[in-house]
Amino acid sequence: MLRPQQARRTCRRAAFATLLMVWGLLLIAPPGPLTPPIAWADDSRAREIMQKVNDRDDGDNQISEMKMTLIDRNNKRRVRQLKSFNKDKGKDELSIMFFVSPADVKGTGFLTYDYDESGKDDDQWLYLPALRKTKRIASSDKSGSFMGSDFNYSDLTERDLEDYDFTLMKEVAVEGHKTWQIQALPRSKDVADETGYSKSIMWVRQDIHMVVRSVGWVYKSRRLKYFQIKKLEQIDGIWVGTEMQMVTKEGRKTVHATVLNFDNVKFNQALDPAMFTVRRLEKGI
Repeated sequence: MLRPQQARRTCRRAAFATLLMVWGLLLIAPPGPLTPPIAWADDSRAREIMQKVNDRDDGDNQISEMKMTLIDRNNKRRVRQLKSFNKDKGKDELSIMFFVSPADVKGTGFLTYDYDESGKDDDQWLYLPALRKTKRIASSDKSGSFMGSDFNYSDLTERDLEDYDFTLMKEVAVEGHKTWQIQALPRSKDVADETGYSKSIMWVRQDIHMVVRSVGWVYKSRRLKYFQIKKLEQIDGIWVGTEMQMVTKEGRKTVHATVLNFDNVKFNQALDPAMFTVRRLEKGI
């Protein structure tokens, strides 16, 4: 699912962004059809909107706490608690998060270097304390599920806008707010394979240039992923999604869902760049 800077950072920066980033999350039916017309060429107006989404202020030096709720098809729930730290380094973004409970995931850490440079692969590392081993996430693995959630690794970094063709489909109201409905298609099979999505549709709020809802077609699968920001708050002048949902469906059946709740979100904190290293990842919180 294409999750431009805001969506991905909202999930990531609020302990998952953006992102994840958002880069999402719920049992909803998005407005409009799920089989839009194919975009044969890039739409300059849609790209302009997505660039504004990419450029919006999402704060810096942020810390937060997150509750991740995993819900299976039988509505059985598992809850995980995390802490997240995020910092800008020039135009690049650094993020590190730690699982603090329950015991089976405590000490697990995830580190991301999200590079602004077009065409440069982002770096990600996952530390598994039970194995006392840090695994670097290869490009071929980024479409895989992150810690059993409905997010994959690619959802936790910013997507390169140059990898996609955008089409402005229509304007539609979402919960009383005007939005642009925009389709994104990857420009190559390699992009679809790495990100895990063959097509995405996003709903961008016009007043704040923020993705508040999206649908992603899972690559080489019949499944769809539905993302929605359920609660939006302004913290220190920054719009933050403090409750989000991502739901994976196959046809009308819900396969799995993930709910993210964010608390104690603070910006402009004193964060040492040395915190965003593999050594710190292995040391834990």
